[in-house]
Amino acid sequence: MKRRLIVLVTGLLASACGQDTGDAQSSADTLTRAQKDSIVATLPIPGASGVGRALEARDRANARTDAHDTIR
Repeated sequence: MKRRLIVLVTGLLASACGQDTGDAQSSADTLTRAQKDSIVATLPIPGASGVGRALEARDRANARTDAHDTIR
């Protein structure tokens, strides 16, 4: 029984990963990747705080890059 469950879950995950949405996005799906990540960062799930810290690190790196770009 346990083996069948593992096979079923693996099959479902493989089929879900194989779907290509391409450019055909619904009008309801208008959030950017950063907006989705910031929503995930606020959820009470394991690893969500790591997503928040990664977003903060990205923002700091972008700020440093902008500062370096303006130096002449």
